[in-house]
Amino acid sequence: MSPMTAPQFITTALLALLAVAILPACNPSNAVNPEPVDKDFQLLATIIDALGQQGYANLHMPDPHDLASIPQDAQNPLTSAKVNLGRMLFHETALGMDAEDESGIGTFSCASCHHAAAGFQAGVQQGLGDGGVGFGVRGEGRVISPEYDPTAIDRQPMRTPTAMNGAFTPVVLWNGQFGANGPNAGTEANWAEGTPIAVNYLGYDGLETQAIAGLTVHRMAPDAEFFDHLPGYIPMFDAAFPDFPESERYTVETAGLAIAAYERTIMASESPFQQWLRGEHTAMTNQQKDGAMVFFGAANCGTCHNGPGLTDGGFHALGMPDMPGIEVLDASENTYGLSGSDLALGRGGFTGQEGDKHAFKTPQLYNLKDSKFYGHGGTFYNLNDVIRYKMTGQAAKPEAESFLSDDFQPVELTEQQERDLYYFLTDGLYDASLHRYIPNDVLSGNCFPNSDPQSSIDLGCSEPG
Repeated sequence: MSPMTAPQFITTALLALLAVAILPACNPSNAVNPEPVDKDFQLLATIIDALGQQGYANLHMPDPHDLASIPQDAQNPLTSAKVNLGRMLFHETALGMDAEDESGIGTFSCASCHHAAAGFQAGVQQGLGDGGVGFGVRGEGRVISPEYDPTAIDRQPMRTPTAMNGAFTPVVLWNGQFGANGPNAGTEANWAEGTPIAVNYLGYDGLETQAIAGLTVHRMAPDAEFFDHLPGYIPMFDAAFPDFPESERYTVETAGLAIAAYERTIMASESPFQQWLRGEHTAMTNQQKDGAMVFFGAANCGTCHNGPGLTDGGFHALGMPDMPGIEVLDASENTYGLSGSDLALGRGGFTGQEGDKHAFKTPQLYNLKDSKFYGHGGTFYNLNDVIRYKMTGQAAKPEAESFLSDDFQPVELTEQQERDLYYFLTDGLYDASLHRYIPNDVLSGNCFPNSDPQSSIDLGCSEPG
């Protein structure tokens, strides 16, 4: 018998440890029903074969309450006071003071486009902040206000990425333009002064940069009037930023830092797959385990979808269509600091590098079934369509064909493998208790995530905000 390689030895050792850990729980008689044990063995071996021992270990999410274990910006260390303030500000509709029309003042929040009911996404193809009304059941009922000039509405130019699991990537947005470090080190020439991208000069990571820029971009920058109206936030800022001089403590920057701190704690840590990784081997069904084996095995998804959020944080060109009507940005306020044509180029539109054209950030994969829109343009309405698109390996966007990622290749799966993969993605990665990240109320007493009259009705608030 030939000697084992290092990866084989590691796999064998881990399987032996797993056997000791799970045999008593899964099969007390050691003979009655070995199938659950076999699947756990097979899944562990599949993951380690695909990612290696370190990659397997890196799939684990930290405890959201253990702030020290969460990846964080060294300039914005996590504290309970900061996270609590950020949770309130994220949902506080009273921050919407810079609305374009009087009817929109105090009716929207960060959570208008990133709410728990939609997996901290928008729930609609195009997220609507100021100028949107209504909520529906899961946010799918938000529509354009009839009182607004359509060109004055604060709308997302691409499908709203989730605010969940953001602690695991150093830069944010589909093109990764926000964040001064990691992949953006050396891109200073693209941080155009006078645009939101210039916030990168503050030197923060992606979540912090985006939160600071987003407050102004999305018309929610706190000012003296906000604190005069809601003085209860002043002691919360004092507790969150005791080391900041008072002249710098109640600002857009500190509000953004608090929001980013809160966002770093939002993670799908109670999903069946995360529970399985923690040793709760009955948390996933056999079909979900089979789907996970397809994911890390035959479908080769783990090449790009790895790490705690199942994203490598990189950028890949898959030729998916852009959002219909993206050119609307060229006719209205461009809130991202780039033209619609640059946004359509993805990473390349930000960096200006030929090899980055049409490459978009690898999305995280948890709680996908909370929203029915997929792809950076929100042009896929069924997760099965996304699976088949990726397995086919053919671009839907002709101009992207010469830029396609080497990892975008045809993959043959059986119908059963596709079904198993679907159930792993929809149910195995689904955290059903994201409501634990929502405050009971905000200091204004307003309805949230929106407080326009229709949203208040949809959300069952006692009075419109």
